[in-house]
Amino acid sequence: MVNLGIDDVYYIPRMKKLDLRPALTGRKYEWYVNGTQVSDQKDYIFLASEEGVYNLELKIQDPDTPYAFSFDIHVLHEEIEYSPYISRVYDYHPAPGQFINEMPRYEEGDTYEAILQKAEESISGTNDIMISLGGYGGYVTFGFDHTVMNIPGEKDFRIWGNCFYELLQPDKKGGSSEPGIVMVSYDTNCNGIPDDEWYELAGSEYNSPLTLHDYSITYFPPDPARDIIADEDNSLSDIHYIRWTDSYGAEGYMAKNIFHNQEYYPEWLDHDAAMTFHGSILAPNGVDISGNGSYYVLYSYPWGYVDNHPNEYPDLNSFDISAAVDSDGNPVNLPGADFIRVYTGINQHCGWLGETSTELSRAQDLHISLPSIPNP
Repeated sequence: MVNLGIDDVYYIPRMKKLDLRPALTGRKYEWYVNGTQVSDQKDYIFLASEEGVYNLELKIQDPDTPYAFSFDIHVLHEEIEYSPYISRVYDYHPAPGQFINEMPRYEEGDTYEAILQKAEESISGTNDIMISLGGYGGYVTFGFDHTVMNIPGEKDFRIWGNCFYELLQPDKKGGSSEPGIVMVSYDTNCNGIPDDEWYELAGSEYNSPLTLHDYSITYFPPDPARDIIADEDNSLSDIHYIRWTDSYGAEGYMAKNIFHNQEYYPEWLDHDAAMTFHGSILAPNGVDISGNGSYYVLYSYPWGYVDNHPNEYPDLNSFDISAAVDSDGNPVNLPGADFIRVYTGINQHCGWLGETSTELSRAQDLHISLPSIPNP
């Protein structure tokens, strides 16, 4: 008998991956699920959202040792019901910002691990406590207790922010939009950590000539020797607070405003180390409609970003994994997403409002039923 390294039958829960790695080699491989070819690679990850029995066949095409093997996979309902909400936060790396060290709150002696736990406690399950990602590039990475399936023709997950529309121009959908760009990753090495390739979900502005890709920004810790200077109307207490430079040669400062006096640079980090973030960057969306700096409106982009429309518009805050593109902008067909990352997508400062910073409070897999509430 030839040892293929694959069993005759498997039993797995739905929305959980089965990593199939045959021991035999050949010149060509063909994987079939219920008679339909699904892959031509040596290894194959099986994943199904529906319960049932699936027949798999592996054909190894080789002039010397051709081989074919058929086996069944029984996809079962999970023993413990999946949660539709976030179960784990893997990374939390905000950029500097006026809500950093407050959302979540830094306490003296907190390490990165302590802050990460606070971020997880804030947005996992139904906790619904806002966290801030700071200025451009700051991000959070989270996941569920299962793979979020990519169901054709459907939105796959939803993310809550704190955007609202202002009342003077309701038809223009402007207010406090602070768009966050979404990325997804599929756990192709099946090790349970977010170390696989990341793909951006292309929103409405992805192909805009005003959107820049392969952008980077570096923030520098506050210079203790700087002159602390307020602006003319005293809404900003330190206009040269945190210096930044970017990959296009631009530079500037993130100012400190009078409404948030805590440190904006993450307190749990080395205060002598600069911070660099990479990604796509959207065009500024803030307009001073007062003309004197007293009333800014941040206009929403049509679709595809977090904290971009009010939460009462679920479709505008939901995302389709099918929108994933690679680093060259080519569509990518992912079976699902194991890890989701959101980062602030704009580098913008709007006077007394401060920097534009994406906030979020929770996320939901739209393919998992919400827990039923028993009648009293």
